[in-house]
Amino acid sequence: MAIAIMCSGGDAAGMNPAIKKFVDYAFKSGEVPYLVFNGLEGLIDDEIRLAQHKDVAGILHRGGTIIQSSRSKRFFEYEYREKAFQNLQDHNITGLIVLGGDGSFRAMERFSSEFKLNFVGIPATIDNDIHGTEYCLGFDTALNVIRDALDKIRDTASSFNRAFLVEVMGRDCGHLAIVSAMTSGAEVCVIPEVEFKSEELGKRLKDEVQYGRNYALAIVAEGTKRTQEVYEWLQESVGLETRVSILGHIQRGGNPTVRDRLMAFDFTIVAMDHLLSSDNSNKVVVFQKGEFRLIEIQEVVSSKYEIPKRYLDAINLLD
Repeated sequence: MAIAIMCSGGDAAGMNPAIKKFVDYAFKSGEVPYLVFNGLEGLIDDEIRLAQHKDVAGILHRGGTIIQSSRSKRFFEYEYREKAFQNLQDHNITGLIVLGGDGSFRAMERFSSEFKLNFVGIPATIDNDIHGTEYCLGFDTALNVIRDALDKIRDTASSFNRAFLVEVMGRDCGHLAIVSAMTSGAEVCVIPEVEFKSEELGKRLKDEVQYGRNYALAIVAEGTKRTQEVYEWLQESVGLETRVSILGHIQRGGNPTVRDRLMAFDFTIVAMDHLLSSDNSNKVVVFQKGEFRLIEIQEVVSSKYEIPKRYLDAINLLD
């Protein structure tokens, strides 16, 4: 049986461990593994190559993805989706694993509804915003990159009597921001899912400044689009000299953490076992309550991810 793996959308640490496990497990199972390079664009342009052990040797510790990724406007046109499917058929590929996020799964849901495609998705996005799963590959590594940056920024903030505002990624989801705020001791966290109570929070911070607070750390999720507003609030309303740091794409990089490596192994094995036992699958592997299971792709793309309530409540406990 010929099976392929590809990455789609933004890269995430954990993709390379998943690719390595895919190739190793395929050979161990007596199957034929293929690598699709350059994501959806590569699927259209037939950048599909037979995998060998040497392709994945020594990649376990590397961030990003050795087979690269892409976003594709062409894939929204039927003729290119048809071409992509024909390319898979030309290689006799009957199963496809896709590492990606929300946009990738929406593309695959449409693709699999039009063509007979045996597909399994593995959630891989630092945003950790896929419905149905508590964990996506890359989330833990991104959190550790942010944690390292925030620890260093706090050192500088405390040395110069300043506030630092740090914008983190997450698209329209505040999961990265709130967990980073909780684990860095930030005093302020602004995310799309919770109202920013600037007046109430400002009063508290001004009282603390009056009684000796000389620095603060604020985390703002990029999806709020309120970085400038929070900066002006800290400067003018709270009265703290403020500096802004936008971490940007540094959050995507870095060596995968132990958790991301282990989760990549488990996600991939579950996906492979399902593909090898089914010839009509359009599912996504998810992690729920300590267990891996598969759910229909339609369920994943038709619902919005919600951050656990305990994290949303934690915003009111920051100090």
